[in-house]
Amino acid sequence: MNAGIKTLKIDGRDVSARADQTILEVARENGIFVPSLCYLEGLSPVGACRLCLVEVKGASRLLPSCVTRVEEGMEVTTRSERLERYRRMILELLFSERNHICSVCVSNGHCELQSLAEKLLLTHVHFPYRYPRLPVDASHPRFVADHNRCILCTRCVRVCDEIEGAHTWDVMGRGIEARVITDLNQPWGDSESCTSCGKCVHVCPTGALSEKGRSVAEMAKRRQFLPYLTMMRTQR
Repeated sequence: MNAGIKTLKIDGRDVSARADQTILEVARENGIFVPSLCYLEGLSPVGACRLCLVEVKGASRLLPSCVTRVEEGMEVTTRSERLERYRRMILELLFSERNHICSVCVSNGHCELQSLAEKLLLTHVHFPYRYPRLPVDASHPRFVADHNRCILCTRCVRVCDEIEGAHTWDVMGRGIEARVITDLNQPWGDSESCTSCGKCVHVCPTGALSEKGRSVAEMAKRRQFLPYLTMMRTQR
């Protein structure tokens, strides 16, 4: 048997995978839906959002499938009452932490947070809303950063670092006070490292990063460049 190939079960289905693959990658290859917000093909996984939690037989806790490697004989459950409860709770916390008002958001209809809420049948939020008064940075000539809609997925940080090589974005603060910043917390328009490529805008799952002058119908994100650029960099 090929030592580089693992066989496992996902939701009772026998599947095979390469030893370097994660549970999330294998699940999606086999058409098994596992929700996620921080994960994006072409970027390094960080396990930040915790929406992709799965149950693994023998494990004492739920595991984030985007950063958990497959193992021989592993038995994975991606859908259960327990998982659905945790995922809805995580979504509720994300909605309550910032100011996500779908009806007035520029990404209404093109938002992954909104789509997941609909898919997971989230009808209302049990937690009290924090309603923070966070800044909107419109200093850049092309783009806007609205921290009220950020979910700290760090996609913008990773694409700017790993794909563009600029590392304009990073995270400042901890816990509830954390937020993404440009350079050393300078206005986006004053950034000397920003190349204005727009990759960060196109990987943003919500309306936190948007392009000026775009209507709601034009806010669909273009991310096809990610796997291609990653493959080219690996080959080089």
